[in-house]
Amino acid sequence: MGTRAFCRIIGRVKKLLIAWCSTTGGTRQMAEAAERGAREALGPGDAVQIRRLPAAQAGPADVLDSSGLVLAMPEHLGSMAGPMKDFLDRIYYPCLERVNGKPWLLLVCAGSDGAGTIRQAERIATGLRLKRVAEPVLVITHAQTPEAILAPKTIGEADLARCARAGALLAAGVSAGIF
Repeated sequence: MGTRAFCRIIGRVKKLLIAWCSTTGGTRQMAEAAERGAREALGPGDAVQIRRLPAAQAGPADVLDSSGLVLAMPEHLGSMAGPMKDFLDRIYYPCLERVNGKPWLLLVCAGSDGAGTIRQAERIATGLRLKRVAEPVLVITHAQTPEAILAPKTIGEADLARCARAGALLAAGVSAGIF
């Protein structure tokens, strides 16, 4: 019997949830890179399942069932995008006092600074008593005109590599029981 099958039988399969929303594709690329990095960090014997779900489809059960959490969101008008705020509103009270110490990390795609989104996400995570395991990954697209803001985004390789490293860190830490 393989390690994964054995872990399923005794109920110790660890799960990494990547909850994301994206308006112009940039944040989706970042979430995909985090997932790719997480998968590459795990060996054949690591019993960690990785799920990447749009925020609109994820709920309290997904968060409660996870061993670690990646939140990937764009910034809209200086704060987190509505679909991610809706997700966090829906999971907050059902998860309060039930996710204390759960490891998490943040990916933000912003046009100019991202500070408002990072601050807002960190305040919510602090209220949930999540444990931040890395500095937020902030990608600045420099989109400043309505046309540029609404245009599809292509995230550069260096930024995608930062997202992949963050995903790898969280997956490896969850797998090893460090987080």
